[in-house]
Amino acid sequence: MRLRRHRQCIPSCSSLHRVDEDEIYWRQKRDNEELEWSHYAISQLAQCFTNAMVGPRSWIGGLFNRSTNRRSDKYVDYPFNPLQVQRLQRLQERLQVPFDETRPDHQESLRSLWYAAFPNVVLTALISEQWKDMGWQGHNPSTDFRGCGFVSLENLLYFARTYPKSFHRLLFKEGGKRATWEYPFAVAGINVTFMLIQMLDLYSVKPRCLPGVNFVKLLGEDEEAFDVLYCIAFEMMDAQWLAMHASYMEFNEVLRVTRTQLERELSLEDVHRIRDLPAYNLLYQ
Repeated sequence: MRLRRHRQCIPSCSSLHRVDEDEIYWRQKRDNEELEWSHYAISQLAQCFTNAMVGPRSWIGGLFNRSTNRRSDKYVDYPFNPLQVQRLQRLQERLQVPFDETRPDHQESLRSLWYAAFPNVVLTALISEQWKDMGWQGHNPSTDFRGCGFVSLENLLYFARTYPKSFHRLLFKEGGKRATWEYPFAVAGINVTFMLIQMLDLYSVKPRCLPGVNFVKLLGEDEEAFDVLYCIAFEMMDAQWLAMHASYMEFNEVLRVTRTQLERELSLEDVHRIRDLPAYNLLYQ
């Protein structure tokens, strides 16, 4: 099922200049973007919010907007250098790894995530009601990872280990005026991973959109660019959540606006490293 997305003007920073092809890209994007339903996010967020609520049973469908990037033939044969190609292929290999709850290394990563989040709380078992405290939909996180694979766990674990203060601030919903029903941290994290994969066109042999092409350039400068971008995107999403005074019903719109702003930042001509993105500073608030 496809719905036409309503146009939305996003304020831009007048002090930052974009190259001509970027301006063409955004004009085309505004005129051609479409909205698709994501069944994965519907089921994940609906179940998570339903489990988290108290009182009368309510069915809530948190819809994940996956807008279609404006793809162009001129990006298909973009001349990436050998290092960029090699790192892109390594990242794409990571995306193909499913989460396997029977693998000891995957079990250890899941256990590590728990103790990175709650260092002073003993995890009684890998299947436990305790996981709901982190924002999983039920007692077994492996069911949530099926939609995005092992990379979504790697992203969360990288966030916790590399930017622990930021990770815990978002996990515990610290700062700002919060909604009565907040977004579930862990499930939102999986949706951020999925959003980035789609936005950057990483399932294609080579990205066919401007943000994806520019991201591969950043990947050539830093092999951890995808993981850092994940942390930035999560912070951007939370900042938008607060700015929009959102509740669970607006999660869909928050994620859509986050994606649009991130695409714009990735198209700035003075961004040469992942840490040049304006939103990178959100990790050090």
